[in-house]
Amino acid sequence: MKVDFLLIGQGIAGTVLSYQLMQDGKTVMVLDTPAKNNSTRVAAGLYNPITGRKMVKTWRADDLFPEIIPLYSQLEKLIAKTFIYPAGIYRPFFGVEEQNEWMGKSSEPEVIPYLQGVKMQPYYPEVNNPHGGILLQNSGYLDLPTLMDGYREHLSRNKAVREEEFDEEFLLKKEDHWEYKDIEFSKLIYCNGLGAMKSSFFGKLPFAPVKGEILEISSDFQPRDVINRGVFRITMPDGRVRVGSTYSWHDLEDGPTEQGREEVLERLEKIVPGQVQGILSHKSGIRPATKDRKPFLGKHPEEESVYIFNGFGAKGVSLVPYFSKMMLRLLIEDIEPEKDVNISRFFNYI
Repeated sequence: MKVDFLLIGQGIAGTVLSYQLMQDGKTVMVLDTPAKNNSTRVAAGLYNPITGRKMVKTWRADDLFPEIIPLYSQLEKLIAKTFIYPAGIYRPFFGVEEQNEWMGKSSEPEVIPYLQGVKMQPYYPEVNNPHGGILLQNSGYLDLPTLMDGYREHLSRNKAVREEEFDEEFLLKKEDHWEYKDIEFSKLIYCNGLGAMKSSFFGKLPFAPVKGEILEISSDFQPRDVINRGVFRITMPDGRVRVGSTYSWHDLEDGPTEQGREEVLERLEKIVPGQVQGILSHKSGIRPATKDRKPFLGKHPEEESVYIFNGFGAKGVSLVPYFSKMMLRLLIEDIEPEKDVNISRFFNYI
């Protein structure tokens, strides 16, 4: 089999980049082991313009957010499945100072596109929000398992995916191409999250893995908005409620933990007290975050036909549509990515 690109991994990065390449008329083969895609399948899929403890506009929001709905809408149409759920995100204030600060911020041009309004009074009786909060717009979440499964079916129909674990020992460099088992290709792209840490090409890049644990609960409180402050609470279309997530840089062992379960429930109780009827599931995944919290885009400094599109951490849903276009320009036109995401910033590590 002869293709233009061999992509390793079909998480959110491999899904979107392979789609962009095929839209450009290129042929691809994706190697993936679905059982190991926990970081994508477990992720909440949020796209959130105001984040963090200090409630600041997310990095590069004005570049990122115009790309989100158009790109995922194309994929929705392609796989004929609904997985985009636009929703407001309600972030309660923790005190009067925050309330006053956001009354001032609400008129700032850079914030206006992402703000539905500032609530001066409690907005949801079930939420611990005596000082009100902010209600965001241009936000929501993706049902990532539906996207992953639907797109895999598309790849399968086009004979463009194989369910197998990539093993560099079978990788052979020829004079003008590469071979992997029976596949001949021109360029190799690592989109496989933390799997790239085991690569001989990119294994020394400064990944900073972060484990996250998420619960699904049953609850009669089914708000139309996502509640997000210290913990996110998403009401899914079928009535299940997803709650999370923990952030652990120390305990990176696979599998959920009792400590993680208790942490999520304690945080939830502080913001939405007394609204857990039962726990339906408890899952975990390890996010491919990076030392400087910015993704890895680029080509290897010595093997110029070997690339990486990786390191999107907890914000892959927001980051990948915009940066996949930048990566496409590198792959097709040899236009280097911007310095702050280009792996050239870490060549000393490689």
